[in-house]
Amino acid sequence: MVDNRQSILNTIKPMVNVEVDDKNFDAVLIPFINGALTVITQLGVGLPTGFKIADETKTWPELLGEREDLDIVKTAIYIRVRLLFDPPQNAFLVTALKEELQEAEWRIEAWHNPPVLVDPTPEVVDGDESGFV
Repeated sequence: MVDNRQSILNTIKPMVNVEVDDKNFDAVLIPFINGALTVITQLGVGLPTGFKIADETKTWPELLGEREDLDIVKTAIYIRVRLLFDPPQNAFLVTALKEELQEAEWRIEAWHNPPVLVDPTPEVVDGDESGFV
C-alpha cells in the first residue's frame, strides 16, 4: 500500500476537496494531474522522458527523487488541477491563482535553467583593450 502522504493523486485530492478514498473523480483528476506533470517536465523537473500517473501508486519521490525542497512543484500542480477541476467562482480568486501559478512556474524554470552569467569586463588579449578576443 502506498503512503497517502507520498502518493501524487492522494495528495492532490484533498487539496481540491475530494476525499482520498473517493474514486469517483479519479478519471477526471488523473488527466488534469498528467497535464500538469507534462508542464512540470517541460520546466525541467523529473525525467526528461516525462512522468505520468494512472492511479494512486505513483509518488512524489518517484517524480522528484530525493529532493525535499521542491514543494513549489506540488503547489504548481495543485493550482493547475484546481483551475481545471474546481475553479473558484470569484474572478479575483481565479486571477490570484493564475498569478501564483505563473510565479511558481517561473521560479521552477529559473531554478532548473539558471541563466548563464557573463563577465561584464572583457578579456584583454596581448595589450588589445578593444574588448574583442
